[in-house]
Amino acid sequence: MGTGIEVNDTLQLTAEQGFPFELLSRQKHLEQPITIESLRGRLFSFRKEGARIFHLDPVRVFLVQNIDGKWLCWGHALIQSQQIAKRLEPDGSWNGQWETSGTFLIRTIYDPVEQEHATRRETPSGRSFFD
Repeated sequence: MGTGIEVNDTLQLTAEQGFPFELLSRQKHLEQPITIESLRGRLFSFRKEGARIFHLDPVRVFLVQNIDGKWLCWGHALIQSQQIAKRLEPDGSWNGQWETSGTFLIRTIYDPVEQEHATRRETPSGRSFFD
């Protein structure tokens, strides 16, 4: 019997999981690149299915937006907190599933050209936003 804990160096999130899509938009980034200064000090929350451990600040994790299964690399994040908890049903029962939640800061934002290069280079085959 083993454990189902994943160790991740990538914080890959959908909007529903906590990706700050209202601040980070590829279209807006192309029109006027988003700078780290506009995001500095802002704390963001995330929630993902499964038991996961992310590298902790000061070690970076890659920040990736999941858009309908396609990955778009944005830069680096620093995990500030994380919690693994049982995912309970509305009646309070546990069906064996776990959930990881936490907070992060954004440390680095790729410029639009670097974003495309990183996305093509770092994403799994068939998952690149640009494929």
